[in-house]
Formats: sequence, structure tokens, C-alpha cells
Amino acid sequence: MTNPKRHDRVITVSYHDTVNVLHDLCHQADDGVVSSPFERAEWFDLLGETGLKPMIVIAKEDDHSAALALTAGTGHLTPMRNWYNFTWRELAPLGDLGDRLLLEIARGLKAHGHRVTLEPIADENGSATRLAKAFKAAGWIIASEPCDLNHILYVRGRSFAQYWAERPGKMRTTLKRKAKKVRVEVLDTFDAAAWANYEAIYAASWKPEEDEPAMLREFARAEGNAGRLRLGLAYEGETAVAAQCWTVENDCAYIHKLAHLESRKQLSAGTTLTAALFERVIDQDQVELVDFGTGDQAYKADWMGETRHRYRIDCLDPRQPKAWPALAKRLVRQTTARLAKREAQS
Repeated sequence: MTNPKRHDRVITVSYHDTVNVLHDLCHQADDGVVSSPFERAEWFDLLGETGLKPMIVIAKEDDHSAALALTAGTGHLTPMRNWYNFTWRELAPLGDLGDRLLLEIARGLKAHGHRVTLEPIADENGSATRLAKAFKAAGWIIASEPCDLNHILYVRGRSFAQYWAERPGKMRTTLKRKAKKVRVEVLDTFDAAAWANYEAIYAASWKPEEDEPAMLREFARAEGNAGRLRLGLAYEGETAVAAQCWTVENDCAYIHKLAHLESRKQLSAGTTLTAALFERVIDQDQVELVDFGTGDQAYKADWMGETRHRYRIDCLDPRQPKAWPALAKRLVRQTTARLAKREAQS
């Protein structure tokens, strides 16, 4: 534990191997901490149950706290997250207070590793800029660069009919021709049979094998209990042929998972189901934003309106020999990129 003084006040930094310490901090919504499913204490509880080894770093000044939820490693620290996370971020108050706390966390981490890699970080909320600034000020050599793309739709007060009229003609024609071939239902509570259909469809689809399907199931169950789940299923007769898992929170709809049976691809059930879910969240839930997670798949552009980057911030401590090989590789890569750019401009 360290006790550095800043602004005549004492900041203490502590390290924990349990996510329980996040429960109070994650509920400081008035400090701007909780803005998505991936910043709630319940999310970190689920991650802990998958076997991740947490290293939760908390800085405190008086009654104020900030934290980084990391995964313990052998000198290389990474975020406590998995592939279900759309983003990962600091849990810190806004403004100078939060910045001071994050700086002390970044300083203290040098005693626990030679490298810290943070991803995927958003910057529309200033998170990537803020974290990069803290680690740089603490003496780490950082490299911040885009690592993924996030497709989003700002509804801007449109009805679903207005939104749909702006979609590509091929999509609108497909829905008009195929919509009656399947029956669609959207559940806002968890149903075990419906979720079993989702899992069966996903397993038989083109999608890669799920990393932690039990975690997603428990997440969906909790979201259903809270009224935030939007579980969509499309049926041909009594056979479920497409399924999607969405949630709605803080005026935002999150598209977590979607899949359809390749053997029923000709039905275009995925298009019909996606349109039904968009109609639900726009006209009934009246969300302001739809978030399609990470990944730059071409089909996402047809449904969404804009993109924004997700960043990787790679921090190396130049005083530790273990960091030197990675620093050398980074220098070579950066030099090569600069020379290629200069040559292209000449």
C-alpha cells in the first residue's frame, strides 16, 4: 500500500484479489461510473465466476475512490474482461479528482508488472485519452492505437418507419418478401426454453464456439429479472431458426449476440428478426442509441449509421528489463511506419 500526498491530501492505493470490493464503487452512478452493462458490479461477479483471477486496484482520497479492474498476470497486466465486453474502462469520478486517483494507480502498478495493456477502450467519453494521460504522467511509455470498430445508430427522434425508409433498398425488399415466412417473438423476461433455442441455433450457426456460454446465460437471466432483456426468436412453424440477445439500459440498446440456422438461410429470418427488434427498441423502448458492439462486419453498416474506434493502450515501464524487448519491437515498428509514410508522400 502506498500513501503519496497530493494537494495536501493522502491518496491510498490498495490491491485486491476479489471483485467484492467493487460493489460499492460500481454503484456511484452520480460520479459517472456506471454507463453500460460492463461497468456494473454484477458483470464483474460473472467474470470472476469464469475463473479469471482479478487484481482490483483501488485508490482512495477521503471518501472518494477510483479503480481499475485488472486480471493478474506474470508481469503483464490486462483488463478483467472477456469477449462479451463491448468496452472496458476505468471506474473513476469525473474531473481532476478522478485524474489524481488514476495517476496514483498507474504509479503503483510499476511494482506489480512491467507491462499494462488496456483494451478495448472508448474515447467518445474521454476514457482512452484519460487513461493514456495518467500512465504517461506516471512514467510509462505508452502506445495508443485503434484496435477495433464499433457500429452505432443514433436514433435522433425517428420512428422505426422513418429509420427503415432510410435503409438500403435490398434490405427493405428482403423484409417485404420474406417477413411472412417466419413468426417472430420478442421476450423481455428470461425463459429457459427460449434460451435453449438460442443456444441450439448458435451452436448450429456459422458463429465460432462461445467462450463462456454459461456466463451469457446467467447475464441474460439477470437482465430478464431487471426488465432489460430483449430476447428475439424467429420460428418457421415450431422450429426456431434465428435468435438474438439484446439488452436495453440508460436509453441505449445493446446487440450482444445474433445467429441463424445456415440450413434455413433462404428464409432471411435474421433480417426479419433484426427489424423486429429495432422496431421494439425504437418505438416502444424509445432508445436514443443502438450499439452493435465490436467488429467491422460488412452487414453492420447496412443497419447502423456511424462508427467509432475502440483503442488499445499499451504501457511499458522503461526501467524494467523485461519491458525492453517489447519496447525495441515497438520502436522498430514505429520507425518502419514513419519511413513508409514518408516514402508514400514523396
